[in-house]
Amino acid sequence: MGDFTYVCNQEFCRAHDEGALARTLTPLLRHLYPSRAGEVLEQLLALVSDHLAVVPHGHDQIWDETDIMLITYGDSVRCNMQESSSPPLRVLSEFMAEHMRDCFSSLHILPFYPYSSDDGFSVIDYRMVDPELGDWEDIRRLSREYRFMSDLVINHVSRHSVWFADFVSGHPPGNAYFVEPEPEEDLSQVVRPRNSSLLAPVWTRRGIRHVWATFSKDQIDLNFRNPEVLLEMVRTLLLYMEQGASLIRLDAIAFLWKEPGTSCIHLPQTHSVVKVMRAIMSCMRPDSILLTETNVPSDENLSYFGDGDEAQMVYQFPLPPLILHALNRGTSEHLVKWAKQLPEYPKGCTALNFTASHDGIGLRALEGIVPKREVDDLVETMHRFGGFVSMRALPDGSQAPYEINISLFDAMKGTRRGEDTWQIQRFICSQAIMLAMKGIPAVYIHSLFATENDLDLVEETGRTRSINRKKWQQSELKEQLNNPTTTSAVVFGKMKQLLRTRRAEVCFHPDSPQEIVDIQHGLFSILRRGDNNRILLAVHNVTTGMQTVDMTSFSKEFANKEALVDLVSGEVIHKKTDEPLKEITLQPYQVVWLLSY
Repeated sequence: MGDFTYVCNQEFCRAHDEGALARTLTPLLRHLYPSRAGEVLEQLLALVSDHLAVVPHGHDQIWDETDIMLITYGDSVRCNMQESSSPPLRVLSEFMAEHMRDCFSSLHILPFYPYSSDDGFSVIDYRMVDPELGDWEDIRRLSREYRFMSDLVINHVSRHSVWFADFVSGHPPGNAYFVEPEPEEDLSQVVRPRNSSLLAPVWTRRGIRHVWATFSKDQIDLNFRNPEVLLEMVRTLLLYMEQGASLIRLDAIAFLWKEPGTSCIHLPQTHSVVKVMRAIMSCMRPDSILLTETNVPSDENLSYFGDGDEAQMVYQFPLPPLILHALNRGTSEHLVKWAKQLPEYPKGCTALNFTASHDGIGLRALEGIVPKREVDDLVETMHRFGGFVSMRALPDGSQAPYEINISLFDAMKGTRRGEDTWQIQRFICSQAIMLAMKGIPAVYIHSLFATENDLDLVEETGRTRSINRKKWQQSELKEQLNNPTTTSAVVFGKMKQLLRTRRAEVCFHPDSPQEIVDIQHGLFSILRRGDNNRILLAVHNVTTGMQTVDMTSFSKEFANKEALVDLVSGEVIHKKTDEPLKEITLQPYQVVWLLSY
């Protein structure tokens, strides 16, 4: 997105008048709260009106080929007190300015609020910055330097929050903010992302009560059947936008609405809540983007685009496990099959492509794509490479693998046949595939530094997800990056070169057409087309062997072009004056991005 200037967005909102917002919200609120729709609408419109003058407005172009997001915790890079007194958010800002200039346009700081567990996703106070990280001025500074994304942890709150303290003591408003199923209600169909108990017992002034807790006994689900909870979340959303966030990530949104007797996942009311958030954000700031986090099979995930009136972006959850599977097994068969059937996204919508994140590598997205025996084989290989697997409970009481917990770099140690010497090349190939795909790429900070499994942190926290959440000391990391012989320096250099190359090429515009070319199972190939008949062919060798690419298959695309250049290496592959190009040979895990001039 580049640099942008904040200006007041009142002129836009006069064009997108309050009446238009009311017309959008009215049917949604009637669906959610039939008897209180008018009252809730009035309160929402008042909140929007109060914030119009203070929510900054960026620029009107929503995205282009320069857009790449960095995902990080606020303290993934930090200093000890002997090195600096700067808070971690400021350390991160300075580190990015020094080492990652021109690599990223957007920045996702994972939950930076006071929390009690799950590294931020059990929020104690939504409207504070954790003092150990910094303050709101640090957030505003980052939002001036990058397009900034905040998490709205919308499904649940910490049991140590003020709201839950109200519930325990029986005081309003929190006494009505949580879900207490009746003993006779049928919860047998509820889809679970965990193998823990769905209901958490709580000592209250009324005795022991059992509250809904989808993810853990410390993360208590909020009751969105109470419209006051929706209003609280809209207030929080507007605060984040006021502080400069133009991207909002709805965490665990799929499980939001509770309806006993149903699966309690992807319910129509949940989609209505997403539409409410989207409408309010669009009114407040036309360049804002709503992102939904739904670690589920592909069709369910893409449903959060709605008809173009829900999220503008969804995580491309099948991509990480499919890339890992392809590189681990040495075949692009399932990756190609999935990518070829991807639908056209609604206008103004795109996918957020990623290979790693603060969570594990989700396996639910492989359902219906990769045979179970191959998924089991992948899990077993990741165990051998030092990883773990988290399980989820099924309705029949059995369990199934939910996600692999491992650092992505260590996941690339070898193939299903064992470890080998191709780890760096295999890892860079994984990143190149993600960067070449249609959509907007997002890079987890530990992918930049080839961070290994942090087993010490797992032992310290008792959580397998900690394996991929290392906290680098800035001095240690700089020492690694300044020594060109270290793995971190080698990977970081290659990653920066790929990122800058990708940002400079218009064929990688998120909306540019994509064609998956099924050449052979050892290759994953993508044709991207830019303006003025500009064509780019991205070819990725996913095997430990050399692969030959039949270039006669692309004679039509590259006919009458002056030259064919590999953007990755900078080499001219073919000139118009040469003999016709029949084939090229790729080394193990080699990547070429061939651009025709």
